[in-house]
Parts: sequence; structure tokens; C-alpha cells
Amino acid sequence: METLAFIPSPSAGEIHLGPVPLRGYAFCIILGVFVAVWLGSRRWTARGGRAGTVADIAVWAVPFGLAGGRLYHVITDYQLYFGEGRNWVDAFKIWDGGLGIWGAVALGALGAWIGCRRRGIPLPAYADAVAPGVALAQAIGRWGNWFNQELYGRATDLPWAVEIDAQHRPVDTPSLATYHPTFLYESLWCVGVAVLVIWADRRFKLGHGRVFWLYVAAYTVGRFWIEYMRVDDAHHLAGMRLNNWTSILVFLGAVAAIVISARRTPGREEIVEPAAEGDGSAASGGDGAGAKTPDTPDAQDAQETPSTSSSGEAQASSGADGDAEDEGQSPPVTTSEKKSAGTS
Repeated sequence: METLAFIPSPSAGEIHLGPVPLRGYAFCIILGVFVAVWLGSRRWTARGGRAGTVADIAVWAVPFGLAGGRLYHVITDYQLYFGEGRNWVDAFKIWDGGLGIWGAVALGALGAWIGCRRRGIPLPAYADAVAPGVALAQAIGRWGNWFNQELYGRATDLPWAVEIDAQHRPVDTPSLATYHPTFLYESLWCVGVAVLVIWADRRFKLGHGRVFWLYVAAYTVGRFWIEYMRVDDAHHLAGMRLNNWTSILVFLGAVAAIVISARRTPGREEIVEPAAEGDGSAASGGDGAGAKTPDTPDAQDAQETPSTSSSGEAQASSGADGDAEDEGQSPPVTTSEKKSAGTS
């Protein structure tokens, strides 16, 4: 098989940030998390939420997601860590690759629920805000498989094939060097999912978790056909890979969730973070309380005209007050006396 062009694989799985070595797989995961938090924060504040809320809840969601992704991978590929001649300690070496998206989303959602509950925020609204960012995080994270030269597809001579080093090739095709870059296919698919979700959210004003479930449904469609192309070891059931069956079940569940949510709670949430609304009300109330209107006594004092003051001074200098008292008339009422009469 002669290939005219191909995507070369990295010569090493590490990136050196100065003297600090960083695994390419870990770098992609970290970068994806930052992008997800950044985009999620922008979407959250645009809907009336507080700045910083998405990052605060991500402190719960990200560790839970990483643990869930690794747990799913170890359970479904246990033979890689607990088989004969294997070392179970390798199950904790997450930097070597091996995260199952199904477990990452499931346990990540649990962590997000804990964070939302602590702040009094509805989980569906938060999930809608971060859904496109999660898709972009997956798109970036998939390039970690390129650094590790793993999770590629069948052999091919297409010009966008990825070259795999001999030590990472399948045992059945050790002489073939280029394969379908399924990591690239999934990365591009996830970018498309993010764009679709953002467009649909703006076009149809989705809410109450439907943005998130649309992301899940769209992702599983792509994962099904991409998974079908992969040649790495996997458990099979009725002739299909386990992740194909998982994609089908999750897709059906996501579609059902969209339909049920649309019937029970149509439209979109008006308030996503009650505390943020409270802050706005308090701020506007404080401004109003501090303002003075012309009806207040202080404002009346400030609006006295120069002619009135000059007239009072002229009366004092001419002794008009004394004449008025001698004639049995009441002296003029001063401003301070007016205020006393008004407040008593």
C-alpha cells in the first residue's frame, strides 16, 4: 500500500514547557477544560448568571468527570490492567491515556449536581450553558490520542491517513504504516456538534436541559460510525463493539429526555441563578434609597432662592421683626420652624 501523503505522528508523547515535561495527552485534556469553562462562563453570564459560577462548579465537575472517565475505561478494558502479566497500578496512570467519555459525562454530571445544589442553581440550566463547551473540550482532548498513537481506524492510503510507528501498530498489520485518523474524525465531529448546539439554542430558545440532551444525541450519532471504524481491542456483543451499543442506548435516552422535557417544561428558564437576580435588585434598591427628591426637606432647603435669603437679612437689619412684635403681629416663620412643623 503506497500512500502519497499522510499525517505524521509525534516523535514523542511529551511537550516540554521550558524545563517542565508535560504529557501531550494531559495537555490536551487541560486545554479542553479551560475552553469549556471559558465558553460556558460566557453563555452563563449572557443568560443572567454570575461571572465565576461556571468555574466554581467546574471545581466539582472536572475531578468527578476524570474519575468517571478513568473508571469506565478500567472496567470495560479490565484485561489491560488485571490480566496475566499486567500491573494493576497502571490503572491509575491516567496520563498514559484511557478515558471513557460515557463515564466522564455521567460522573461529571454528578459533580456538577453537587456544585449546583450548593449554590441553589438548577442543574439543567447549568448543563445547557456548558454543553457546547464540553463538545469543544472533547474535540481538543481527542488530539491526546494522536500524541499516544492510539484509537485509530483501519489501514488506509488516503492522503489524510495518520502514520503509526511500528511499536503502536496492530499485531495483524505490522507492515502497514498508515491508518484512518479516527481521533481526527471525532474531533471534527465534536466541533460540528458544538456549532449545531449553539445554533439550535439561539434559533429555538431551548431550555430546561434540552441543549445538553441535544449535544448528547448528536455526539452519539457520530460516535457510532467512528467507533465502527476503530481496530483497537474492544468487547463485542452480538457482533458490535460495546461502545456501539452504548451509543445506541444513550441516543435513545437523550431523544426521550428532549421530548419529555419539551412537554413538561416548554420554553426557557427566565432566571438561571436566583442569587444574581437578588444582587441586581439590592443594587437598584440601594441607588433609589440614596437619591433625594425635591419633596424632601433637605431638597427644599437647597432650593431656597437668593431673593428669599436677602429679604430675611433685610428684615433683620431694619428691625422689622421688633416692629411686628410691638404691633401684636407674629414674626415671619423661619425655615427651621417649617421643618419642625412638618416632622412633628
